[in-house]
Formats: sequence, C-alpha cells, structure tokens
Amino acid sequence: ISFSLLEWFVCSFLTILNTKNESADDVYEFLWQNNKDIADKTLRVDFLTQMESSSLQAERYVNFTIQDINYVLKVTDMLKIMSTRVTQPADLKDFMAARYSDYKDFANLMVNQYLFKGSPAIQQTPAMRKYLLYYKSLMLGDPVYFAVGLLPCSRLWVWLANNLNIPPTNAYYTWKTDNMNGNPEKHYKALLNKYLDTPQKVAKANTVFRTQMQNEHDFFFTS
Repeated sequence: ISFSLLEWFVCSFLTILNTKNESADDVYEFLWQNNKDIADKTLRVDFLTQMESSSLQAERYVNFTIQDINYVLKVTDMLKIMSTRVTQPADLKDFMAARYSDYKDFANLMVNQYLFKGSPAIQQTPAMRKYLLYYKSLMLGDPVYFAVGLLPCSRLWVWLANNLNIPPTNAYYTWKTDNMNGNPEKHYKALLNKYLDTPQKVAKANTVFRTQMQNEHDFFFTS
C-alpha cells in the first residue's frame, strides 16, 4: 500500500470516528464546524469585501436585494406547502409552521418596503435558480432534511454580519445590523439533535448542509 493511500485511509477513518463522536454530542454545531470553510470563503468574496469597504456599487446591491426578495418569496411558498404536508411528528410540524409564519412576515415586509404591488415577477440568476431547485428536491424526502437545508442561510448571514467590519459610517451598516442578531440555534438545535441520531443521518445532513452552504456562497459570489 502506498503512503498516500494509507494516509487517505487513516484520514477517512478518523473523520468517521470524529463524525460519530461530535454528532452524538451536537449535530447542529457539527454541521457548522464541518463546513465552516465555505463560510470563510464566502466572507472573502468580492461582493462582501466591497460592502465592507463601502465601495460596493449601489446597482450591485439593488440586484442582490431583488434576488434575495425572490429567494424569500419562493422559500415562503415552499414552507407553506411543507407546513400543511408535515403532520407528524408534532415538533417537526410546529417547526415548519413557525418557519412559514416567520418567512411570510419577512416576505411581506420586504415587498412593502420596496413598494411592490404583490409578489413581483423576478428573473432568477443561474445561482439562485440552482439554489431554489435544490430546495425543491428536498421537499420530496424526509422533511427533517428540508429543515437542514434552511439552516445555512439562517446561520451564515448572522455569522457574516458579525464578522464583517462595517462601522456605522458605512453605507451598508443597515445590512449588518439587520442580520447580526438572529438566533437560529433556538429554532434548529434541539430539532436536529433529536432526529439526526445515527451516523448515516448525520452524513446525509452534512451533504445537504454543505450543498446549501455552497449555494449561499455562489449567491454572494455572483452578486
């Protein structure tokens, strides 16, 4: 056996062991730590570094915001379906209903803020289209993985807002303050730790989480 192959085998084995140990303690935190490399990469994309330096062109921010409105509206529609489709177990049903209510309120706020009359017809960028198609695929399986798919957006935006150096004098300080105080842990942690209770489920959740983290990165990268 070659050294490189042996090294790969050892690393793979240790990864499996670490996954089992960490997932048994806190799946919610494991998913974040295991995919934080994408968060670090997202923090350095051109869109966010220019936002941080207050040099981001207003047109780029407007286009980004329009795509974000589209995202919120489409995910709200999907959550509406999930909130009626998921009837058991009770805590997962309550999760979907609560997330639908929160997304619906936020969608209405954004539509009213930008003076749209109803839900606007927005042409999606390729990155946004890919992101939303993956959400739709998650609707077809175990609903706990749809919950996992929602988490990257909720957690990443809070983390980005808290890690970008945007002072009150910056033109995009409002974006920072609007996003820095979220608390996704209270919605997701207990639920995911309860239902992702085997190494196989954790592995699948990690694939979903990483895919959605990459979709978030691609949204910022192409904005």
